[in-house]
Amino acid sequence: MPRPISLALAFALLASLGACATQTGRVKNTTKTFTTVVVDAGHGGKDSGAYRRSGPPEKVVTLDVAQRLERKLRESQLKTVMTRSSDVFIPLDERVGIENSQKNAIFVSIHFNDSRKRGIHGYETYYHSGASFDLANRIQSKLMTIPHSGNRGIHTANFRVLRMASYPAVLVECGFLSNRADGNQARDWEYRELLADRIAEAIVEQRYGPGVYQPSGRLALQLQPASTGPALPPATR
Repeated sequence: MPRPISLALAFALLASLGACATQTGRVKNTTKTFTTVVVDAGHGGKDSGAYRRSGPPEKVVTLDVAQRLERKLRESQLKTVMTRSSDVFIPLDERVGIENSQKNAIFVSIHFNDSRKRGIHGYETYYHSGASFDLANRIQSKLMTIPHSGNRGIHTANFRVLRMASYPAVLVECGFLSNRADGNQARDWEYRELLADRIAEAIVEQRYGPGVYQPSGRLALQLQPASTGPALPPATR
């Protein structure tokens, strides 16, 4: 007959099981130490992503936001790697290979959303491992400081670029191209600059803490608190 387990040992076993349940597995938590950011512009080439008359093809605006983000991160003294820098198709497995080949990195994938329900709008941020939660939460919070933003929350997802990541990885949905307001804003380069700025601010704060990030150039003069800032005008170019 087996010996009874002591109460202390029982609690220790339960704690161990709980830790296993929340274990990030092979994901190394670099959210406080990373020196490299892999910036992933969703879709590209033959894969246009979402496309609606109210906005440009997703592959175009994701690349633009990603390039702006990459520049801002370099200005903040972070090393950057782009999964694509032009309108080319990069398979998901190749994107995974790029993100996992870096040392001491995080991964941020830029996308725009789509829905059959035209009234749905706003931002979503996705993650897979527990190590990625803080980064996802910080990015979503910064996006919510944009005037008239819609909060669709942070969610876990089984996307390949998140599931197969060796480091913290998030995927940011920067609005719905299927929504007229979001789609019109996506056409505006100043709005795409604002999206990149808020994501960059979140990343820099995640690494170095609040108050370190400085917006560059013209945008620094335009930024206003969300409570008083005016709505962004529709695109004129």
